Amino acid sequence: MLSGQALTTAMGILPHTDLPAAQRLALSLDIPFWPQLPRFRFKEDMYAQFAEHFPGIIVNEGKQSLHFSHERFAQELDEYLEASISPDYFALSEESSAAFNGFLAQDLSSYKMIHGQTVGPISFGLKICDEERKPMIYNDFVREILYDFLHHKITWQYNQLKKVHSTPFVWLDEPGLEMIFNSLSAYTSEVAQVEYGAFLSKLPGPKGVHLCGNPDWSFLLKADIDILSVDAFSWGHILVRYIDEVKEFLRRGKIISWGVIPTLTSELSSETIQSLTARLLDLWKFLNHHGLDDSLIYDRSWLAPSRCCLINGDGTSSINRSFELLQEISRNLKLRFA
Repeated sequence: MLSGQALTTAMGILPHTDLPAAQRLALSLDIPFWPQLPRFRFKEDMYAQFAEHFPGIIVNEGKQSLHFSHERFAQELDEYLEASISPDYFALSEESSAAFNGFLAQDLSSYKMIHGQTVGPISFGLKICDEERKPMIYNDFVREILYDFLHHKITWQYNQLKKVHSTPFVWLDEPGLEMIFNSLSAYTSEVAQVEYGAFLSKLPGPKGVHLCGNPDWSFLLKADIDILSVDAFSWGHILVRYIDEVKEFLRRGKIISWGVIPTLTSELSSETIQSLTARLLDLWKFLNHHGLDDSLIYDRSWLAPSRCCLINGDGTSSINRSFELLQEISRNLKLRFA
C-alpha cells in the first residue's frame, strides 16, 4: 500500500528557465519528480515532449504549434509499427527533456517514492488537431495507435525510474478529462470510459491521474487508479460531495493528492498557512460528517500545489512560495495527526 500521511509532491511542469533551480525545487519535496520546463524550450511543452515519433504529428518550433496530418500518418505508420518493437524507440530524448537524465543521476534512495509524468491520452488526442481542425482522437484507428503509443512511452519511462528507485510511478496529466463529459465532444464519455479503463489496466506500477478541472469524479474514483491528484483549492468542495465514491476509494487504500496551495499570484497573495490549512480541514470535516474519520483521511492523503502555472508575471517567485507553503502545511498536519 502507498504511503500517505501528508507527503508532499507536485505536478511536473515548472516555469523555470534555470535547470539547476528547477531540479532543487523538485527534489525539495517528499516525492520528487523530474521537471518539465516549457519556458526553457518549446519541446518541453507536455504535448510536444511526448509527440516525438508519433506518426503524422508535425511539431513547428517556430510557431510553437503541433498539428496532425492524415497523409503523413499513412506515410509513417509502417515505419512506426516496425520501430515500435524496440522499447528505446519510446525514450525521452535529451532534446525533449533537459532534466530527465539529471534526475536519474541523483541519489534518490532517501525518498519513499519518486514520480515521472506524461501527458494523458485523452488530453493528447483532444489537443492536437488535423487539417480540418478536428481533434485526432476522433479518428478510431488513430486513437488506437495513440493509446498504444503512450502505453509504450509510459512503460519506457517507468522502467528507467525503476532502475534508480524501488517505488516509482508515472502519472498522467489529463486536463482533457474534463472535456469528454461535455455534450459537445464527439469522443463520447461512454466510449472513453471503456477505452481509458483498458489503457489503465496495461500500465506498470502505481497509476496516478492529475487534472486541474472538474470532470466526472465518479468515473475517476471508480477507475483503476491508485493516486488521484486534484485541484482541491478550486474543486475540492465538489469532489467531497461524491461521498460514497470517496469513501470506497480511500478504504481501498488509494491516495488523494489534495492540491490545496494555489499557484496563481493573485490567489496566493490573499492566503496564509492558517487559511489554507483551514480550507483543507473543512473538506475533511465534510467527510468526517459522512463517516470518514481523520485518521483514515490523513493516512490516504498527499499534499500538492493546486496546479502548475506558467502565466504569473513574477516568473518563479509565486511557484517557489507555493512550494514553501506546501511544506509548512505538511509539517503542521504531520504534527497534528501523526
